[in-house]
Amino acid sequence: MTEREETRRIQFTGKSSYIVSLPKQWIMELGLKQGDQITITREGRTGLKIIPSKEQTKVSAGEEAVLEIDYNDDNSAIVRRLVSLYFLGYKTIRMKPKGDRLQPGQRSAIKSAVKGMLMGAEIISDSVDGITIQVLVNLLELTIDGAFKRMLHLAKSMLRDSLLAVREANLELAKEVIDTDDEVDRFGFYIIRQLKIAIQNEFMLHEMGFTNARQCLGYRLIVKNIERTGDHAVLISKDLLEFKESVKKEAMEKIEDLSDFAISVLDQACLALFKEDFIQAEKAIEKASEVTKFEKRIIEYVKAIRDEEEAYRIRRMTENITRIAEYASDIAEIVLNMNVEKLLRKRT
Repeated sequence: MTEREETRRIQFTGKSSYIVSLPKQWIMELGLKQGDQITITREGRTGLKIIPSKEQTKVSAGEEAVLEIDYNDDNSAIVRRLVSLYFLGYKTIRMKPKGDRLQPGQRSAIKSAVKGMLMGAEIISDSVDGITIQVLVNLLELTIDGAFKRMLHLAKSMLRDSLLAVREANLELAKEVIDTDDEVDRFGFYIIRQLKIAIQNEFMLHEMGFTNARQCLGYRLIVKNIERTGDHAVLISKDLLEFKESVKKEAMEKIEDLSDFAISVLDQACLALFKEDFIQAEKAIEKASEVTKFEKRIIEYVKAIRDEEEAYRIRRMTENITRIAEYASDIAEIVLNMNVEKLLRKRT
């Protein structure tokens, strides 16, 4: 019997009811108290499922936070504090001035952060006397896997579009890639918020599909690697905006081959994550080591280029894409750590 199992006797009370007691430790860990409601569901002919009612599963971190802002507070510092409160799972965040009013720049920074960075957050009150933000998203409507898959898709699209922008010398497309990075970050912030809530609430942990808090740490590291993938696509786009012209067609073909390889390793590592597959993760790590073959081809090609500026740009794009392949390998390593115990049990 595990720590999540208990044997209790059914008792008869009154004329038509049966009762069963619940362990005190479970009640405390779920944040329940006397008088709270639970839902009992019959599952087939042999099972009963008992869960706290939705009203009782709200985040224990707190419903509301109040952040006071000083006249001289830097805008970026204010945004960092706001993001931290979002991560902690507060449903309502009130930003109020310590003095008479918020400064125009402070209000603008807060509103931009809510719109561009915090998924599910809406401003429900806005004045010089303060801004009230409410997080409206239902944590179980957009799952961590769902948000992560969307984030992964956006990051891969950014990489492909950044190279297409360089090939076509398309400055507008390069700017779109840079703008898309905010969307990737929004999904990343949302996932981090969910993970922090899961760690604080065992019921939410299991509802989100995790068996223990260590898995949340693994997911947090993986999300960071996807964020970095988007960052490198942004660097490639900024290269085009700086030089405003493409590179030679032959060079672009070699760089695109490297990009396709990096994306294939990323896909394999993330597939191992979704399938919780130790063996698949090992294969992704082995495959990632082959990135040096593509890198060497480009390095040999660059040696023959006389235009130092173009050679520099090609090397820089190559480094950015190689880093993405390394991130994919890091993801696979994390998947190994998350699933190694399953392999041991299987062999036992």
